[in-house]
Amino acid sequence: MSSTAELNRIETQVPARMDRLPWSRFHWRVVFGLGLVWILDGLEVTMVGNVAARLTEDGSGIDISAGQIGLAAAIYIVGATLGALFFGQLTDRWGRKKLFLITLAVYIVATVATAFATTPLFFYVTRFFTGAGIGGEYAAINSAIDELIPARVRGRVDLTINGSYWLGSAAGSALALVLLNSSIFAADLGWRLAFGLGAVLGLTILVVRRHVPESPRWLFIHGQEDEAERIVGDIEDDVREETGQELEDPEDTLVIRQRKTIPFREIAKVAFTKYPKRAVLGLALFIGQAFIYNGVTFNLGTLLNGFYDVSSGMVPLFVIVWALANFAGPVTLGRLFDTVGRKPMIAGTYLGSAVVVTVLGFYLTGTEGNRWIFLAILAAAFFLASSGASAAYLTVSEIFPMETRALAIAFFYAVGTAVGGITGPLLFGRLIESGDRGLVALAFYIGAGVMAIGGLIELVFGVKAEKSDLESLAAPLTSDEDTDSDEEAEKSESEKSESKESEGEESAGDEDREDPRAVERRQRDARIRERRARQVAGSTGSRRYRPGPGRGVGSPWIPPAPSEPSERALDSEIELITAAMQEHDEMAVADLADAVNAKFWGPGRFPRALRVAADEGRVVRVSRGRVRAPDRVAAH
Repeated sequence: MSSTAELNRIETQVPARMDRLPWSRFHWRVVFGLGLVWILDGLEVTMVGNVAARLTEDGSGIDISAGQIGLAAAIYIVGATLGALFFGQLTDRWGRKKLFLITLAVYIVATVATAFATTPLFFYVTRFFTGAGIGGEYAAINSAIDELIPARVRGRVDLTINGSYWLGSAAGSALALVLLNSSIFAADLGWRLAFGLGAVLGLTILVVRRHVPESPRWLFIHGQEDEAERIVGDIEDDVREETGQELEDPEDTLVIRQRKTIPFREIAKVAFTKYPKRAVLGLALFIGQAFIYNGVTFNLGTLLNGFYDVSSGMVPLFVIVWALANFAGPVTLGRLFDTVGRKPMIAGTYLGSAVVVTVLGFYLTGTEGNRWIFLAILAAAFFLASSGASAAYLTVSEIFPMETRALAIAFFYAVGTAVGGITGPLLFGRLIESGDRGLVALAFYIGAGVMAIGGLIELVFGVKAEKSDLESLAAPLTSDEDTDSDEEAEKSESEKSESKESEGEESAGDEDREDPRAVERRQRDARIRERRARQVAGSTGSRRYRPGPGRGVGSPWIPPAPSEPSERALDSEIELITAAMQEHDEMAVADLADAVNAKFWGPGRFPRALRVAADEGRVVRVSRGRVRAPDRVAAH
């Protein structure tokens, strides 16, 4: 690789400008244009599990055994790991957009070729290149998503996008119910059409994806700051037109030294020597989820067929139920990764799924059992495991410097999947082929063990990344300031806030000599920091534990809300409410809204400002429709 080509030293507010944007149509384009690839992956991987039993039957058009199906799954994973490494380093060098177009094209060509397989060897080759395309997608897409989505909702958005894999799984299973119906399609035709439909969906996504821009963060680091400014400016113009409101001024400025290329040796040195604890964490999370997921996904059809007499035509029905449970996990629990926090939620989902998988192993050996009870326990286990597995991608994309983001995702995916994702399908496939329930249960116990190890390591080395901007979690290698070590980088946001507040106190004596507007700005910023710290610490009460995809103003899972207030606008609104209450003993909420002219704030803004003011003790609710100033309460 060429040596580093250093360009200019620049100051940029692009990251702060991207993070302060309200949810808008632009973010929906990112979600659909980039996130739909996980539906493709789910369709692809689950399709093999659905058609596995059919492929092994006479008349399928390909002479392949259950053991060879497991081998094909392992070859797919080898392709995915090598593709992730190859395309991952290109993503950091050439840009996110070029690579997420190239990798999708590779996938489309390879999956079309799979539909024409007539021998195991040809099937192996096409599965390898299909996996290579999907592996490259993991690196290019996860890095782009995290750089384009605001920090405050990055966790739930990332988890739900990764979890959409299981929508593809359910869709593929539903299609397989029709395509594997021998009364409609011949035994050697239906499974081929299944792979062809995956290519059609891929072409649709390719068209949508052309309208997703390059990551502005990648652009300004690689000497294209003018293009980064243009893209962010266009996004801001679209948001202003959509919401009818002006955007707040960005708060933070980043100073970097631009470089055309960054040597691989420098990336590896920073990623794996400066952040060794984070490296261990990434490996543990990926190995745990890759082993159990790939082992079960690629072999679920043969497991149900061999131990519970589920016919090949009915296997997709069971997979649909299992897939929907997997999708429900990230959608239901994703919000908690932003409110309760990364560490407790990732550790909880890994350890919780390990416990339920262990129960599954006992059930498998204790009795022949009921197929639906087996499926219910399996669904419960992967309801939790799916959230943890999605969080593994989120974790490694957050905790390393921006220049290494795609390669870090690729590396941990490749190594973790090579260790867990290859051994899992091979082990499950061979043990299922043995027909011994005890041996199959052993595979589940091993899976539970590696998931538990991942959960324990998260408890020790996990990073509190919720609601934090990416540059504060790991400073860019091109930053004009020294990057933090592993220990320094793991200082909590609340500790950083305390440090800033103490600095503010030391300079308080100079306020009389300062511009009153500067004093006001500093006081406002201090209030905002305190509010952020309380949100991160969860001091807003039981709302942080409320599961679900999110609701109300600012939720990314409802139509774009033009009323989403910025933190500065919210602070101003709270100050207006506080000032109005100081002039009254007690007021009706409706009268208070009139007093502060809330009708001009926009829908939903006054209720939110009033709720936060009550949480902070600025006002006290005395009934559903009345409030008092806090200093008036004692007198009553």
